[in-house]
Amino acid sequence: MLSSLVKDHQAKQAAKREELENNRKEAIAASSELTQALVDHLNVGVAQAYLNQKRLDAEAKQLHTSAINFAKQTQQWMGLIEGFSSALKEIGDVENWAHSIENDMVSINETLNLAYKKSRDSTTQ
Repeated sequence: MLSSLVKDHQAKQAAKREELENNRKEAIAASSELTQALVDHLNVGVAQAYLNQKRLDAEAKQLHTSAINFAKQTQQWMGLIEGFSSALKEIGDVENWAHSIENDMVSINETLNLAYKKSRDSTTQ
């Protein structure tokens, strides 16, 4: 009878150990699944952030290229405007020179007319 009680007790303990081992394995598997689910959930956010950063980098490069092209184009425009301004100044200088010559010619013409009139008046007297 005592030996049957001991065997009974050992059998119950073995069953309990097996049940505990099964529960431990299930708990480990469940915690592993939970951990994997959490990591997957976090990885989705990280992957989205990575894609957004990649897109931002591409757009920043494109913006930088556009800014450089705009700066070059602006420099060309400035060169054209400076050339145009210089040409306008030259036209103004030529116009001023032409007015000076015209005024000198008018003055010479008046002087010659006066000299001619005086010389004609002096020859008629």
